[in-house]
Amino acid sequence: MTTTAQPDIPAHAPTAHRSLRDVWIALAGLSAVFLFEMLDNSILNVALPTIGRDLQASASGLQWVTGAYSLVFGGAMLLFGAIADRFGRRRVMLTGLVLLAATSCATVLVTSAGQLIAIRAVMGLAAAMTTPGSMALAFRLFDTDDLRVRALTVISTAGLVGLALGPTAGGFLLAVTGWQALLLINVPIAALAFIGIRLGVGADTASGLHRDPIDVTGAVLGTATIVLALLAPTLFVAQGGHSLAPWSVTAGAIVAAVVFTWRERTAHHPLLDLALVTRPMVSSGLAYKAAAGLAVAGLSYLVTLQLQFAWGWSPAAAALGMLPQVVVLLAGGRLVGPFVTRAGLQRAAWLSAVAVVSGLAVFGALSRFGYPWIVVALVLVAAGMRVVGAVAGNNVLQGLPPNRTSMGAALVDTSSELASGIGIAVTGTILAALFTGSLTAPAWNTAQSTQFQDAVQIAGLTLTVVAAALVGFGILRSRQVPTDPQAPTAAQHAATPSA
Repeated sequence: MTTTAQPDIPAHAPTAHRSLRDVWIALAGLSAVFLFEMLDNSILNVALPTIGRDLQASASGLQWVTGAYSLVFGGAMLLFGAIADRFGRRRVMLTGLVLLAATSCATVLVTSAGQLIAIRAVMGLAAAMTTPGSMALAFRLFDTDDLRVRALTVISTAGLVGLALGPTAGGFLLAVTGWQALLLINVPIAALAFIGIRLGVGADTASGLHRDPIDVTGAVLGTATIVLALLAPTLFVAQGGHSLAPWSVTAGAIVAAVVFTWRERTAHHPLLDLALVTRPMVSSGLAYKAAAGLAVAGLSYLVTLQLQFAWGWSPAAAALGMLPQVVVLLAGGRLVGPFVTRAGLQRAAWLSAVAVVSGLAVFGALSRFGYPWIVVALVLVAAGMRVVGAVAGNNVLQGLPPNRTSMGAALVDTSSELASGIGIAVTGTILAALFTGSLTAPAWNTAQSTQFQDAVQIAGLTLTVVAAALVGFGILRSRQVPTDPQAPTAAQHAATPSA
């Protein structure tokens, strides 16, 4: 890998925008992108039984209806982040939105599970083209951290609304129309996003892009690493830790990661210059984001099992049981800006990450003693995630050269996706190892109830230890951030990344 001694190239001239109201059209379009990402799987999950009956799909086929989207989405983000930094973030995002709308329309022609899985895979590709760009484009609308955090908070709120209301909206739609309507919703969302971004966001300038060749070998290795890493948790949950397949896929992911790392360290124009990831603001932000993704995925999975299987709550009652988390996620947006202003970016980042870990610890240690402890856990995790989602992403982009923001946004989303998969894999594997019999059996004996509570406690505390280690690493790295975060260190100036 070669470097040249030159300062980071500014992506664009300082903006004149001094309030969110100045760019409301752009924020509406970018919020619609994040709404699609969070709404998609949440609204479709409620329709899986209907899809299975309509298309005569097997259980594994239904799993891949959502799994194909997630694998392609997670696996392709780094590649499209690199493409966007070279050919234009706005251009790539608009292309992805057109692809999303066209693919969603094709849903009406589906006659088999295989066709639907193929469409879902293409939707994952469209999501990989659009989602990282929403953060990168929002970041460049302003030149101050407070406005950037407020903009990212607005965008994330739209996504959280989709996540919270998706199942309910999907249930109402299924009562009056076919399941295809749940995917056709993407068409007006994509249209809104296209119009908002086309009218509200200026085109990328040549000075804000770079023209280094794309490392095709690195792209293949990076995609393989992420896809295998996302596939392994699914196999662990579906087949259990005694099966050879999940362990083989895990070994494949490790081998691919090692080869990818070697490639990126030696390539003349790497897909991802690893020096970027080692920058203090970048590595700390990614660690906080991964800790939050791990905790949120693991907690959601464990709470659902606890309420319905261990305590016998109905699905509707369990949904109400998750309401404290939904309320904090939706209502906490107004508090993010004032909290960040008062605490400062770095302190807000680690405090919110600590809150997430604390909530997970409360659940692991105390959830067996009653629902009030679950409420405490849900509120702590939701409050922490509400802040860390915006602040950690801002810190990652702030720590990168301006012409690498799409890659930075892709790193943020990829770290969260991988951590979520690992969180579910850990909980699923521990439950499979410690619980005898079927979780879905109508009644458990005393021994099984004890096994389940022990497994939930061990899983929750195991995730707490991993998340705490990530947060601790993030805190240590954040202490190395320069006093003026706008100014790169001398070492960063001396090594401008080549990808």
